[in-house]
Amino acid sequence: MLLNGLKILDFSALLPGPFATMMLADLGAEVVHITKPTAGEGRWIVDDYLQRSKKSIAVDLKDTAVISQLKELVAEYDIVVEQFRPGVMERLGLGYETLKEMNPSLIYCSITGYGQTGPYKDKGGHDINYVSLAGIHGYSGSQHGGPPNIGIQIADLAGGSLHAVVSILAAVIYRTRTGEGQHLDISMTDCALALNALAAPEYLVQGKLLEREQMMLNGGSFYGHFETRDGRYMSVGSIEPKFRQALCNAIGRQDLLPLVLSYKPTDEALFKRHLTEIFKEKTYAQWVNIFAKTDACVEPVLAFEETVTHPLFLARNMFVDITKENGTTQKQLACPIKSNIFQPVYTAASEAIGEHNEDILGLPIK
Repeated sequence: MLLNGLKILDFSALLPGPFATMMLADLGAEVVHITKPTAGEGRWIVDDYLQRSKKSIAVDLKDTAVISQLKELVAEYDIVVEQFRPGVMERLGLGYETLKEMNPSLIYCSITGYGQTGPYKDKGGHDINYVSLAGIHGYSGSQHGGPPNIGIQIADLAGGSLHAVVSILAAVIYRTRTGEGQHLDISMTDCALALNALAAPEYLVQGKLLEREQMMLNGGSFYGHFETRDGRYMSVGSIEPKFRQALCNAIGRQDLLPLVLSYKPTDEALFKRHLTEIFKEKTYAQWVNIFAKTDACVEPVLAFEETVTHPLFLARNMFVDITKENGTTQKQLACPIKSNIFQPVYTAASEAIGEHNEDILGLPIK
């Protein structure tokens, strides 16, 4: 296991922290998830996924005796992950400065909406708020329809979870060299802002305003989705010249090559209008069959149930069956990280919240 021997105390809940620690558990870290004894009430089905391969202890963090035991436990662990608002862990007696005294090499990762400092540090928020403040929704969507409602959590996952994992592993490498721990301040909004990697330089360097449907990748060109005759959609990402030519060849319209190769906004707009009409001439199945035979960066927009059975993801082993304690299995998304020396070993999330109380703390569930 890639992270064998790395021990993590996970105080986080909901999505960003648990997803990050699940990734670390998938890679072999020992993760102990700390939750309230009542956390099992109204449990989400997603918890079976997010808590897989983790141990579970359920305690009352307002109990001073429990806090004392957790402080002692910190001396044996490498990393603490927490997702409370700034100041909460300090009030519980579990802040970084306090725990650093128990373990000077501790890596302490705080994941919050707006960071540990600044005017928003005490405000509540959700993914839609973080992405909106980060400017992403300001130039996404359509001119007439406004910002899009995205089906995944951009700031929570790409912002909070993935940046937390990168930061934690970088801190582990630094500690290996120096012996020093550190406090990591992961703001989901900061990290979402950093995802403006392609668009931001256009404004920061060139002063160009970022507007909806005015850039190559946000609707200002033919890069986008096109409706088929039967109401399905195909995604067209044919940006480079060779893919533009392949696109024209596949749709049988070599006469449109001068338009698609010009890169002038007026020509691209005209080509987009042609493409809109052309895609409506055939059904989704017909277009899927046509583009399966050519490399033009054109792929179907799949319903999720189609994604689950798609040959690409079956070949990549992106879905796994996890055996639960009662002998039944549950299908889950697999760890996406592939290695020639490593293969994840999954265990089901504990069906009993606090299952490892006795083993880790010597305490029954209260």
